Amino acid sequence: MTIALAGPLAEALGRGALAILAYAVLGVLLLIAGFYVIDMVTPGRLGKVIKEDRNPNAALLAASGLAALGLIVAASIWSSGGALQEGLLATLVFGLVGIAVQTLGMMFFDRVAGISVRELVHEPTLQPGAILLAVTHFAIGLITAVAVI
Repeated sequence: MTIALAGPLAEALGRGALAILAYAVLGVLLLIAGFYVIDMVTPGRLGKVIKEDRNPNAALLAASGLAALGLIVAASIWSSGGALQEGLLATLVFGLVGIAVQTLGMMFFDRVAGISVRELVHEPTLQPGAILLAVTHFAIGLITAVAVI
């Protein structure tokens, strides 16, 4: 027995699948960009520091930054209202703004609170400063995501 989809349902499913693919690709590209920006503001190669040095502080900061960026991307997609082109553009812009705000937040804490990311990624054990920065990442992401909505 063969079931063929035709008409409006097939068209809607096709458009929906295309939108999912487009947003997924854009979201992954933004996450990769976010990772590389975090890598640029931390000493050493972040991938090496996490994978080879097994540094929990670097892993926590990278993970929280990516989770925060994921919130921003998800909020942007949710608020797009089904308009694919406008939604993709908004997601790109808001994602890039989120990356910039995360970076500025790290630099702000480095200066004002005296929590040095450079020092944290050299510490072999999890440090309270890394936890504070991770929560700050997440809070900035949540605030930015809600602002998008």
